[in-house]
Amino acid sequence: MRNLSVTTFIHILFSVAILILIATFLLFLSWDKDRHKIEEYKRYQLISITFLSKLQLNPGKEDLDALYKDLRVKPLSEKKATKIKKQIETEGETVFTGGSSLGQVRVFRIEDEHYIYVQRMQHNLLLEDDRAENYYFEIAVALGVFLIAVLLILYLAVLRKLYPLKKLHKQIQRFAQGDMQTRITYLYDDEIGKIAKSFDDAIVHINALSTSKNLFMRNVMHELKTPITKGRIVVEMMEDEASKKILVRAFERMNELISELAEIERVTTQSFEPTFEYVMLDEVIRRSQELLMMAKDNVTVDVKNVALATDIKLLALAIKNLLDNGIKYSKDKHVTLKTVGDGLEISSKGEKLQHPLSYYVEPFSQEEKRSSGFGLGLYIVHNILEKLGCGLDYKYVDGYNIFVIKAGDACRFG
Repeated sequence: MRNLSVTTFIHILFSVAILILIATFLLFLSWDKDRHKIEEYKRYQLISITFLSKLQLNPGKEDLDALYKDLRVKPLSEKKATKIKKQIETEGETVFTGGSSLGQVRVFRIEDEHYIYVQRMQHNLLLEDDRAENYYFEIAVALGVFLIAVLLILYLAVLRKLYPLKKLHKQIQRFAQGDMQTRITYLYDDEIGKIAKSFDDAIVHINALSTSKNLFMRNVMHELKTPITKGRIVVEMMEDEASKKILVRAFERMNELISELAEIERVTTQSFEPTFEYVMLDEVIRRSQELLMMAKDNVTVDVKNVALATDIKLLALAIKNLLDNGIKYSKDKHVTLKTVGDGLEISSKGEKLQHPLSYYVEPFSQEEKRSSGFGLGLYIVHNILEKLGCGLDYKYVDGYNIFVIKAGDACRFG
């Protein structure tokens, strides 16, 4: 029940209510039919006993008229009686038969009319049931139909009231998928309208924050590039090789940080979409090694050269970051890249990570004892692989840290 949508719950609720109402209505009709039969039987039994008892006393016309009035029946004229008798022979349905040693009474039904035939010696009376018509059945049917119609109208009214939630959901989904220009619209000031307005206000605020963040990042990176470049030029003129080496490394690390921040901004933007193309895995790895800018002796490659539908620049960058981390933190400055099944494994000898992988895919996360790096490598890798429809996993086996690029719908390496 907790996972049912509101619309599904309303469908079930009203369906059960209508079924219960229909079942109750059918039970009532069945009960009313039985009740009508019992009442009819009791009435004709009373008429049978009363008529036969009175006729035994040879009543006069006035007595018979009083009896007709009391029992709510009326005698038929001789002409009509003859016609009815012929109809009874062809289409009459017997609904009651009763009597005693005093005589016999039978009741016939023709269409919706009831006729009572009384026989006692010289008396042969054909009477018409003159009982007042009741409309209990018709009223019950009308009431049942009315209640079902009311429930259906309420059901449609509730669905119509909830329909804007579907539109609201689609607009929020578009925003979640990166359409930052989406606006939440709703005409009425009810609860749904208030929720829509709150979401719209949140979207406006998020857009403002995102614009400010992007502007700040670009300004910072732009402003840092100039002094770093000037600093490198000045450092190259220094004669003290030891100091020069330290400063060059410092400027290089600042450049790396700016590049990583720029890549983070690009990849993590919701509107960013990878450019998929068919490439060979060897070409991706070659690009990764070029970006790595280290001797090929540091990397052992054992992969199947398969075709991939991927963004070659992004996948190469992700593999480069994993290779860079493996070399940087391994004991022997060596890393192995190989295909296992339909995934890629990057393994290096070293100590086991102290935290779960989820800790390291957050920005600026790293081991406390490691001073090199900014803790952005795995964060960038994680975001890139998400964009490419792949996954990232980690395991520690026999002294080796192994990062696994898990296959997805668009990335299989085996």
